[in-house]
Amino acid sequence: MVTIGDVARTAGVSRSTVSYALSGKRTISPEVRRRIEDAVNDLGYTPNAGARALATSQTKVLALLAQFFSDEFAPAMLQYILGVTDRARELGYDTLLVSEVDAVAALARLSNSRMTDGFVLLNVAEHDGRLEPLRAAPQPGALVGLPGDPTGLDVFDLDFEATGRLMVDRLHELGHRELILVSQPEHVVERGGAYVWRLANAAQEQATRLGLTMHRYFGASSQPEIGRDLNAYLDAHPSATGLLLNNEAAAAALPSVLQGRDLRTPADLSVIGRYSDDFARTFSLPFSSVDSAATELGRRAVERLVARIEGDGDAPHTVQLIPPVILDRGSIAAPPVSAR
Repeated sequence: MVTIGDVARTAGVSRSTVSYALSGKRTISPEVRRRIEDAVNDLGYTPNAGARALATSQTKVLALLAQFFSDEFAPAMLQYILGVTDRARELGYDTLLVSEVDAVAALARLSNSRMTDGFVLLNVAEHDGRLEPLRAAPQPGALVGLPGDPTGLDVFDLDFEATGRLMVDRLHELGHRELILVSQPEHVVERGGAYVWRLANAAQEQATRLGLTMHRYFGASSQPEIGRDLNAYLDAHPSATGLLLNNEAAAAALPSVLQGRDLRTPADLSVIGRYSDDFARTFSLPFSSVDSAATELGRRAVERLVARIEGDGDAPHTVQLIPPVILDRGSIAAPPVSAR
């Protein structure tokens, strides 16, 4: 096993100099730092986490609290997790994924035991029970998802209200007058998934303001239920020419539904979804969409959290909402002449 002494001998410096270089506690000349980095790479040295924690009071571990629900589409959550873990690794931190049902107890346990340097929370609800213990914890935290009260927290999210308005505006500009909106399952709203109603309410308000008819539905989160849902909604509103999706499972199921109905986009139906670009590539989705920015949100949350851990703890807290942008994949156009 390679030790810090081996690195010191190879680099021709003292053990303390290697320690200072790795911890960043003292300024090291560029030449000496290069020799140490070369020795670390050549020898394959990995700092001992326990010793480092004792010496620096840091574990170099971030806790990622993610809740997995049966009524949400699990592959969509993976994009957020990867954004967090990839950026944490780039910044020198490991990630501890915590998915316990009792997330409040898990957060308190990790905080009290000093097992991690900070927390990233996913699946943030409107009134999330994890927030008060997080505010009281000595370690900082960052949220991916906007709660009802973001006071004292760093929050990163897509601007879902602006997303709903943008979707409606784009189809209105093209001449559409009747739309269908399919959201996440209703249980997601009942447990505090505010992003669902933020997008839906903003879209409805914009449609009403512009004189458009909008039919709002909740859709299932898995097959074959979501396929049946989509067929039922299209059957109920044959004159609708635009379909808005705030439901990843619906987007994944839609190609087979359209094929079964002999419908084409955008000739027969214009479609705009809301999901990540990575998600679209994974499922080969041909629909224009607002990128949910899953990777970017995770990266921003980690960057803010690490900055607080490493000395920026007194900086004002921030709420960053990413403006929506429609990625045009060719599924939106003017409605059929017969529908205008």
